[in-house]
Amino acid sequence: MSLLPEGIKGLILDMDGVLWKADAPIGDLAATFRRISEKGLKVVFATNNSTRTPHQYVERLRSFGVICEDWQVVTSSLAAVDLLGKRFPAGTPIYAIGEAGLTQALDENGFTTLPVERAEEAQAVVMGIDRAINFQKLSEATLLVRRGIPFYATNPDKTFPTPRGEIPGAGSWYSIIVTASGIEPIVAGKPGPAMMELSLERLGLPREQVLVVGDRLETDIAAGQAVGCACALVLSGVSSREQAQAWLPAIDVIAADLATLVS
Repeated sequence: MSLLPEGIKGLILDMDGVLWKADAPIGDLAATFRRISEKGLKVVFATNNSTRTPHQYVERLRSFGVICEDWQVVTSSLAAVDLLGKRFPAGTPIYAIGEAGLTQALDENGFTTLPVERAEEAQAVVMGIDRAINFQKLSEATLLVRRGIPFYATNPDKTFPTPRGEIPGAGSWYSIIVTASGIEPIVAGKPGPAMMELSLERLGLPREQVLVVGDRLETDIAAGQAVGCACALVLSGVSSREQAQAWLPAIDVIAADLATLVS
């Protein structure tokens, strides 16, 4: 018996904890996506991980035998840049703490990304995961935010799943600036609606026909429920079955992993 709710024609899939943990795939992804294709389901990937560009994710998926296109990948970096674009014109100098996924999205949308040495010129601060983070980067961001410069973050995830356990996520890093400034950022990623709305737009389906699949209750499931989609929690990542069963509103489906969900 299929675990998929009736009437579902599209999936919005989280990545970390659903498709892989760090560099290790969760199950046979090629076989799982063959089943998804056989069922005629459209797919968009929506990840709070801001480090990679959509094309880098497409290449990573390809390495696991999953074929997709750049437009199918929505990242929290894209959502953050979309929010910035609604407030600031092209050319605005931005101080960004992050990796290629964030800096390339800023560049492609016409913003000027400042090096740390020119941080004082920034008209906005945006922060994601930066595995080369250091005291100077955090200090410059704190000084800007304390000065009243608008503060954005890609996503609130406190941890990031790896095969060895959970490590600090973007939410843990930006909490340093929050502690030092007393100011919370405008968060672009899940559980906010921006990523979900962009994902639904790309799927081209009504939300009643879309299932949001994730491994983290407070981001993936909360985001899907906030935009009125059915939601499935997979137990291959962060949240446990006990946590899922206690979650309100109740989750539509709880499955061991993505393969089990679409089998």
